[in-house]
Amino acid sequence: MLMRKGPLDPLLVLPEEMGLVTDLYQLTMWAAYQQHRPGVRGTFELWFRDLPPTRNFLLLAGIAPALAFLQELRFSPEQVEALRSLPAFAGLGEEFFRSLAAFRFACDVWAMREGTVVFAGEPVLRITGPIEQAQLVETYLLAVVSFSTLVASKAARVRLAAGDARVVDFGSRRAHGPLAACWAARAAYLAGLDATSNVWASVFLGIPASGTMAHSFVLAFADELAAFRAFANTFPDRTFLLVDTFDTLKAVEKAAADPHLRFLGVRLDSGDLLQLSRAARAILDHHGRQDAKIVVSGDLDEYRIHELRQQGAPIDAYGVGTRMVTSQDAPALQAVYKLVAVEEPGGVRREVAKSSQGKKTLPGAKQVYRESRATGVFARDLVLPEEAVPPQGSWEPLLEPVMREGRLVAAVPELEEARAYARSQLARLPERLSSLQQATPYPVEFRAGETAKGRERR
Repeated sequence: MLMRKGPLDPLLVLPEEMGLVTDLYQLTMWAAYQQHRPGVRGTFELWFRDLPPTRNFLLLAGIAPALAFLQELRFSPEQVEALRSLPAFAGLGEEFFRSLAAFRFACDVWAMREGTVVFAGEPVLRITGPIEQAQLVETYLLAVVSFSTLVASKAARVRLAAGDARVVDFGSRRAHGPLAACWAARAAYLAGLDATSNVWASVFLGIPASGTMAHSFVLAFADELAAFRAFANTFPDRTFLLVDTFDTLKAVEKAAADPHLRFLGVRLDSGDLLQLSRAARAILDHHGRQDAKIVVSGDLDEYRIHELRQQGAPIDAYGVGTRMVTSQDAPALQAVYKLVAVEEPGGVRREVAKSSQGKKTLPGAKQVYRESRATGVFARDLVLPEEAVPPQGSWEPLLEPVMREGRLVAAVPELEEARAYARSQLARLPERLSSLQQATPYPVEFRAGETAKGRERR
């Protein structure tokens, strides 16, 4: 397998390109901080402001790629020269450009583990360090953590709806660009899907690859059965036949009746999947093809999968694409990355917060604690100031130190380990939160001087 060296998942942007993967104002603030706030340190936290409608939880993803980004982030000489040419930086002194050329990330990072079930308002990532550095990384961190969590949360719902059936990510062609397709494949696998059609994700991340054939392959032959035979001849031990190019059930009949045609199963990509799967199963069984599997695809999501399973459809596997990788019913998360504390060069520290209507924040660095029942099921969360001691009980702290001055201080779980952890987290959800419908919110209590915002979030 082509794996890049190091403890983290491969980056999805080449290291020499990453310095410019930011918003302009991150760099203009850097220059202004440098002139007017030298030596100041800042603490920023990343959290999700609200849960989307019908979502009862989020599944955190994107932490390992985020840490890989922080480790590799720098500005090449070519990038520094390119920035000189931008009108926004005209007139700035040489000190600004020298600081970019010398930059290496040197902040402390605390984060929750990938695969953790999280709720609104809980900080999932915290960064403390030179304020210009902690500010600079906002854009990339929000992008990778927010999008990865969005898809992982949708995929987790698909996984819960599908039960023990196999589920494959078919979303690369419908994602919002090739990079999003790669992030989505990773997030979906972390959340419990079994495989992906994305070859990059298979080669570089080790996710099992899965695919069948396209309608164009069938149309390329003068006869449908000839197409089936040709593909099976090339891949005798892996063939799934796409049977809905013309008449679905006639195609199943032709394939099943051919004693020389070896295939593992058939794929239905259109029509009434309930009725077609039942009829296809009957045809396959009639011809002694009891071991042949039925795979379905075509605008599936957790709701449609749940409905098919409730109706007893004889379906062995699902291919899920557009509605999962775009999280079609809730296509964005309200992820925010906000300054919560400032430390002056002399060591004086003050907590800061926004008070604007609808976007109030809680001041100061925080820790999230989780209490579970004796059965292991999650009971409630408590968000406290970083230095506070939780009340008596079995409270588990969720934020862990992962970087000190830009260097890893804790092992970052490999993708398979994060996937197993996510599975254990989903198994510990209260039953009502696993529902596809809106449930009574999970209890999260905020104690940071008992502010109005803390009461609003309960």
